[in-house]
Amino acid sequence: MYEIPNLQSSDSKPSAIAVLTSGGDSPGMNPAIRGVVRAALHQGIKVYGVNKGYSGLIIGDMAEMDSASVTNIVQRGGTLLKSDRCLAFKDPAVRYQAAEVLKEKGIEGLVVIGGDGSLTGAHLLTQENDIKVIGLPGTIDNDIYGTDDTIGFDTAVNTALDAIDKIRDTALSHENLFLVEVMGRNSGFIATHVGIACGAEMIIAPEYEIQAESICFQLANNRLQGKGSSGIIVVAEGPKPGLTTHLAKQLNQHQLDPKVCILGHIQRGGSPSGHDRVLASCLGASAVDYLCAGFNDVMIGVRNGKITETPLHQIIEKNKKLDNRLFERAQLLHK
Repeated sequence: MYEIPNLQSSDSKPSAIAVLTSGGDSPGMNPAIRGVVRAALHQGIKVYGVNKGYSGLIIGDMAEMDSASVTNIVQRGGTLLKSDRCLAFKDPAVRYQAAEVLKEKGIEGLVVIGGDGSLTGAHLLTQENDIKVIGLPGTIDNDIYGTDDTIGFDTAVNTALDAIDKIRDTALSHENLFLVEVMGRNSGFIATHVGIACGAEMIIAPEYEIQAESICFQLANNRLQGKGSSGIIVVAEGPKPGLTTHLAKQLNQHQLDPKVCILGHIQRGGSPSGHDRVLASCLGASAVDYLCAGFNDVMIGVRNGKITETPLHQIIEKNKKLDNRLFERAQLLHK
């Protein structure tokens, strides 16, 4: 369980708030929505659910929610409110339009659940307009500064593990080498955690450059020394599509015949794990506490087991880096 701060409500407690999910969906968004709605109603605050993220916000596509609105959603993947990537929201005039929509409905606070792009939009919205915002880290990539954990990361890791455990049966039966691609365009968090948990022979992450020749040398050296082989190499997808397929072609040129398995969007779907349900529920309810205490322009996350806030401008300006020691430990554990 997380240590929850004891916040006191301020005189400026909002009478109505809204909640939206934006960007890529992640398992646990529904428990987070439920946390926001139930906590707001408990405080006597009206709460509106915005459909399709910022795209719905700018046209006023929202509806008031009650307790029944979020009954039996805690176990569901995806997002009840739907999601979207709204490029138009990069325009200040569009953000002004969204703020006016909120003000017309008497909504004084907005909870945004999403990744770094969504939280950037929230920061700009409050900087330019008199609307309080609280962000929640909803992304499977776990790459957001200011929190040890993001909503959906644990489920994505477990989903990938379940698939890899099945792939390994074939890898071992045929003594094949499998390149298993997991999500992570600019971040190797999923790849590293999955690689450690599945006992991968090697992990390829965007943070570390590696050449096909190096892979072949390491694989040959491992076998020469009689080190155990899982037959699994976990590959983060990287910034450009086709990385794993290209790598397989390169390895083919070195007399290896790896099979390619791209797990893709199955990592974003499915019922959230118990960990993600607890994390999302606590963060969702805490978002309301922070709004009632007068906080604005912050993201609520978890650090060292404590729920805490980080200014949104820091989320935008700083990068969360993969721990080198964790990656090195993954390599060590195969030896």
